[in-house]
Parts: sequence; structure tokens; C-alpha cells
Amino acid sequence: MNKQKGFTLIELVVVIIILGILAVTAAPKFINLQSDARASTIAGLEAALKGGDSLVYSKSLIAGNEALASTETPAPKVTVAKNKEVNLNFGHPTPVWTGSLEHVLDIDASAESPTDETTEWVYLEVGAEKSIYFYPQGQDNPKADAPDTGACYVQYENSVTDTDGTLAITSVTTGC
Repeated sequence: MNKQKGFTLIELVVVIIILGILAVTAAPKFINLQSDARASTIAGLEAALKGGDSLVYSKSLIAGNEALASTETPAPKVTVAKNKEVNLNFGHPTPVWTGSLEHVLDIDASAESPTDETTEWVYLEVGAEKSIYFYPQGQDNPKADAPDTGACYVQYENSVTDTDGTLAITSVTTGC
């Protein structure tokens, strides 16, 4: 008789099951899609802030109030949409949500971590730094003493003190 050499059906099924178990347990460690998505979202918000600032500064130049500090009376403002004004500091939006960046950005943001899951962003205003931080809901506060998982935020800093000053919009994605 001819002896055929090969694997039995049972052996092939066992190997396929073992490969499946390895793929299910090992793949998530190499492919972290959630982290990549959060980092991309942070980069997108950074770009939106830069683009919005550019448009507001252009409107400020047209209005002729790019040389006015936010402490002037009356405070310098530009209108970006019907009944939506943006408070300015030397032509750039002030680093606050209400009355300023809420009219520049088209995002759903809250001052504190909301209990519902409809708010995408949390913001933290730091007056001493003349900054506002935006971070995704569920992430650690960027100003916490010891964040658990690193940092994942966009910082908008307007400490411009004259017409030659610069604006800083930066992002950190080490903890996304």
C-alpha cells in the first residue's frame, strides 16, 4: 500500500485555532488605533486653532485693531459670524473660551469633565499663563500634578504684549 504523508484535519484545525488565539492577544499590542486616533485629533485641533487665529488676525487687520491690547476700553473685538464676536489681544483671540475661542472653533467643549459622553473636548483656562488647554474627554488634566498616562492636549497661549509679539499654539501627544 501507498503511505501518504501529510497533516490530518484535526492537526490543521488545532494550528489554525492556536494562530487565531495568538493574533487576538498579540495584535492589539502592536496596533494601537485608539492612541493614533487621539493623536490625530489633537493635531487636527492644533491646525484648526492656527487656521482660526489666522482668519481672526486678518479680520483684525482689516478692522485696524491689531495694535490694541485686551485691556483697552472698549476691548478690541471682531465679528466672525452673525452676532458672534471674538475678543482680541493684539489682533489674536484672547485665551478664553466664552466670548472668544468658542466663536473661532466649531467644537463641543466643556470647562469640566462632563458626566455625559456627548462633549468631545474639555478646556482649562490658566489666566496666569495666558493660556487655554484643550484635551479629549477621558484624558488627564494637563496641569494635574502627576498625570497617570502622560499628556494629550493642545495649548493656545496668547501672551502677546505688543504688535511684534508671537502667539504659541502647541500640542503634546505623549499620553494619547
